[in-house]
Amino acid sequence: MPPESKPLVYLILGAPGSGRREVLADLIEAGLEETDRPAVMLEAGEADDPADARLPRLTRWTWQGEFIEGTLPAEAGPVFFVTSSRANPVDQIEVFRAWLEAQGGELARVICVANCALAEKHPPLLSWYDACVHFSDVMLLNRREGVPNKWVSDFLKHFEGQFLPCLFETVKAGKVRNPRLVLDPQARRLTHVFDGDDQWIFHDADGEEIDEQDEVDDEDEVEATLEEDPYFIKDAAGRRQKRIPEIGKYLDGGSENLKS
Repeated sequence: MPPESKPLVYLILGAPGSGRREVLADLIEAGLEETDRPAVMLEAGEADDPADARLPRLTRWTWQGEFIEGTLPAEAGPVFFVTSSRANPVDQIEVFRAWLEAQGGELARVICVANCALAEKHPPLLSWYDACVHFSDVMLLNRREGVPNKWVSDFLKHFEGQFLPCLFETVKAGKVRNPRLVLDPQARRLTHVFDGDDQWIFHDADGEEIDEQDEVDDEDEVEATLEEDPYFIKDAAGRRQKRIPEIGKYLDGGSENLKS
């Protein structure tokens, strides 16, 4: 990596018990070049995991109020930033975006590792994963042991019906079929919050959304409004209008509450 380039950073989302670090170790070992200098930043509240021994240059980051306390490792790239599995992913993404810009890093991809067993057991968590998929370039379906094939099929159909750009792949024994495809930094996420420049939405006089390049009559009024991600919009009380379940309510104190 040329010294003047920005370090690429992968954001790793997932619920407790999803096996993120085992999958991440496989992606690093099988999906990177020999010349890469990977490093992993793990949220301080995450319990130790046997897969940690396979993660290069592992450090911990912490919350300080509404800020991230942590620094991108020097002369490293790519860096894999593993979120808290118990905290609200939308809150973390909003803070991470500002932190990444301040650190001078560049987002490569957002990868979510799904705990299928937990999601199948608790149907309300589908909206939790809706939020994750909205921000993700890749969704990796893990922890499928004992989960009916029909549930997995229905879970995928739920997202396929929305025609989302996110890539969906399955995980088997902690491995993905094509690690390089998963790590390809081409953006496939629906959200525009990481795009850098402000995004504007244009409406014609009838309130219909139009493309900026669309031709309109001179007398027609065109209104431009700054686009705000639907998951970031808050009401007058400062609460997010688009809410997701608190993941902690669906943990039973088993293994999914220990490792992620």
